[in-house]
Amino acid sequence: MKITEHIERAAGKTLFSFEILPPLKGHNIQGIFNGIDPLMEFKPPFIDVTYHREEYVYHERGNGLLEKKVVRKRPGTVGICAAIQSKYKVDAVPHILCGGFTKEDTENFLIDLDFLGIHNVMALRGDAVKSELYFQPEEDGHRFACDLVSQVNDMNSGKFLDEALENGHRTEFCIGVAGYPEKHMEAPSLERDIQNLKLKQERGAQYVVTQMFFDNQKFFAFEEKCRKEGITIPIIPGLKPVSITKHLNVIPHRFNVDLPEELSGEIEKCRSNQEVQEVGVEWCVQQSKELVAAGVPVLHYYSMGKSKNIKRIAAEIF
Repeated sequence: MKITEHIERAAGKTLFSFEILPPLKGHNIQGIFNGIDPLMEFKPPFIDVTYHREEYVYHERGNGLLEKKVVRKRPGTVGICAAIQSKYKVDAVPHILCGGFTKEDTENFLIDLDFLGIHNVMALRGDAVKSELYFQPEEDGHRFACDLVSQVNDMNSGKFLDEALENGHRTEFCIGVAGYPEKHMEAPSLERDIQNLKLKQERGAQYVVTQMFFDNQKFFAFEEKCRKEGITIPIIPGLKPVSITKHLNVIPHRFNVDLPEELSGEIEKCRSNQEVQEVGVEWCVQQSKELVAAGVPVLHYYSMGKSKNIKRIAAEIF
């Protein structure tokens, strides 16, 4: 079922969903199941599975020489999605990126998903690889997420890259995209970022999941600006509980989001990561309650494959 259909069937009730990471290469899928199992009691209609592009690593060859190799440390997105749908009978949402994909790669990726009965995708530009200062697309790849959305939407209309193909199979992908309540780090302004989000809607995006945020007022202000700009598709807030002291520095740096002074102050008082987890869970519970009261369609949690904190939060809300 499409994500938008889940939202429509809920008839105003807030749904629960979460996102997981593929395991590191060399690990089996049981670790994924161990993270999902404790959360199934909250009846998630869908689970997101991230995609991780290649990285460059350097190995010493002797005599001061280095050998550059391309590796993918977290493969398996498509296989995990298929396993989730088979085992749990819930919809899996694979992330698909511009980075690391040519247009042909994208088309073949989508064909595989369609054959497996996976009909929801999260279309993202993706980050630059560690060796790049700025994002660089593949040759004959997409530079912007809106162009990726267009390609997925074209396949929904039976249009493939080979124009000689006539009467092509029409896929049925429900396309999700990212939104940034505190703006994308590369956007010149929040207003311009929202204009870009509207373009994604015009190209075929059907729902939005936001970057994590820790101040609900920023989400509400973002949502209001989106509606004024003409964005009508569902906007799903993304939440993550702070769990370690290091997050005070890592989250603002990596995700370009602010932590409220009240939250930061409480974390700084903590003497252990266990105390930090308690603060993070309680903060996220209060965020969640306020968002549910505001009528958001879904609460989407960034679990990072760890379900303990998410289960505690969900037990207070759902």
